[in-house]
Amino acid sequence: MTTNNIILTGGCLCGALRYQTTAQPFDSDHCHCTVCQKSTGAAVGSWMDFKRVQVTWIQGQVTEYASSDTIRRGFCHLCGSTLSYRSTDYPDYYTLSITSLDDANQVQPKYHIHTASAVSWLVIDDELPRYANARSSD
Repeated sequence: MTTNNIILTGGCLCGALRYQTTAQPFDSDHCHCTVCQKSTGAAVGSWMDFKRVQVTWIQGQVTEYASSDTIRRGFCHLCGSTLSYRSTDYPDYYTLSITSLDDANQVQPKYHIHTASAVSWLVIDDELPRYANARSSD
């Protein structure tokens, strides 16, 4: 892969893990579910979706935690940074944390999901669509 093909780069807090993508994400969102809240340590997780072949780990590999039968959440085993999310039901897709990008301003979420689980003290002050649950179920 030449540097001309690299679109986005990112990694964990300590620098042990680095990735690059060969495309812009095909989707992106803010997730307010309680599992994202617990796994990220934040009120909301902001995610971007790619085809699996568009993401390459160029340094290190994520450690994955099975947060359910089909969901794997990836993090750095050294610094604990939340980096990835994937469903074993959809092996051709891979989700990365937007804030793990070297420049998180390169990708903007398109909507909010699981707002029924949003913390009451967080004020959402944008015009993005909101879904009480997953986008496909509303």
